[in-house]
Amino acid sequence: MNCRACGSHLSVKMIDLGAAPPSNAFNASQDVLEEHYPLRVWVCLACGLAQTDITMFKLNHDQLFVEDYPYYSSTSTQCVEHARRYVEQMTYTLNLNQSSLTVEVGCNDGYLLQWMTTPCYGIEPTGTAAAAREHGLTVLSEFFGEACGRALARSRKADLMVCNNVLAHVPDVNDFVRGFAALLAPQGVATFEFPHLLNLIRGSQFDTIYHEHYSYLSLTAVVNLLKRAHLTVFGVEKLSTHGGSLRVHAQHEGGPHRLDESVVLVLAEEKCLAEPAFYDAFQANADRVKNDLLFFLLQARSLSQTVVGFGAAAKANTLLNYAGIRADLIPYVVDETPAKHGKFMPGSRIPVVPEFGDRPDYVVVFPWNYREEISAKLGLMRAAGTRLVFAIPHLEIV
Repeated sequence: MNCRACGSHLSVKMIDLGAAPPSNAFNASQDVLEEHYPLRVWVCLACGLAQTDITMFKLNHDQLFVEDYPYYSSTSTQCVEHARRYVEQMTYTLNLNQSSLTVEVGCNDGYLLQWMTTPCYGIEPTGTAAAAREHGLTVLSEFFGEACGRALARSRKADLMVCNNVLAHVPDVNDFVRGFAALLAPQGVATFEFPHLLNLIRGSQFDTIYHEHYSYLSLTAVVNLLKRAHLTVFGVEKLSTHGGSLRVHAQHEGGPHRLDESVVLVLAEEKCLAEPAFYDAFQANADRVKNDLLFFLLQARSLSQTVVGFGAAAKANTLLNYAGIRADLIPYVVDETPAKHGKFMPGSRIPVVPEFGDRPDYVVVFPWNYREEISAKLGLMRAAGTRLVFAIPHLEIV
């Protein structure tokens, strides 16, 4: 297998999580025959891109990002507030005004663009675009790439392009970033946010690996990727979101912004990613997390204690399927997204419900990246004696 970005041979396997259905393929029935696909990640030592090999199995992005795609960013108040602060920051930094244009690629339900007070539009191929339009936003329903970028640029180029937690979802990363190069104005800025591969490894965050995530990104990989499209990175911010993320600032080669020292520092910190030995313990750490959670669930069942889940996120499905957990150990998962209610988790076939039944003894919180927000939401249950369980990066009961 060769790297999807640079074409080099892939020889370092980061992790093998067996096989599972696509993590957002929720079913309306427990009797649906589900297609399982291998879930493995390889690392390209030449350009730094970590990637699944799912493209070998004819599972295309238009099969994953569909009309009834169930992930809505606005479900999380933390995510919405993060977006609001970003808009405020970039509006001030770039002096955006009524003559400026912002384009967000992968705008989902409008959680970010709703805060814009200057001209903007979004691009979103899934059914979540309908929710964005309800905010009065203009949204194009298509997959973004070079052809799309060139076509849109004929009307007007963008002063700011936003790409938050989307780059990982793209199979043809080179075509995707060439679209940014085509649509970005000569003096414009593009920002890319993504969970940092360095934190993923160090924090045993293997549950963020699923088929919809074709790539696992570092600054090193993104610098190399953008360079092929004649875009250059001039700044990077470390963020606390999603277990530790990066926000990369890029411009056309020779653009107006000077290289910030932050880029040099993060690239130096990532030198370990070029060493195959850095990945050696990742599989063992994933197995430890799986085994510890299984031991806890089996022990709770032996004591007739009730354990349910909260947050039918994609990461929940990775963990449940890798651990082989089914409804006998976790009878249901509560989720606030209406599109998931009455459906079943892919693979594990655990029901998704809108609210808790009788007060459980334990709640396994799957979206650990929203720990504080969820802990607050479940405050009354905790006060009544329910304890929360977090499996990543290690089993923790609070």
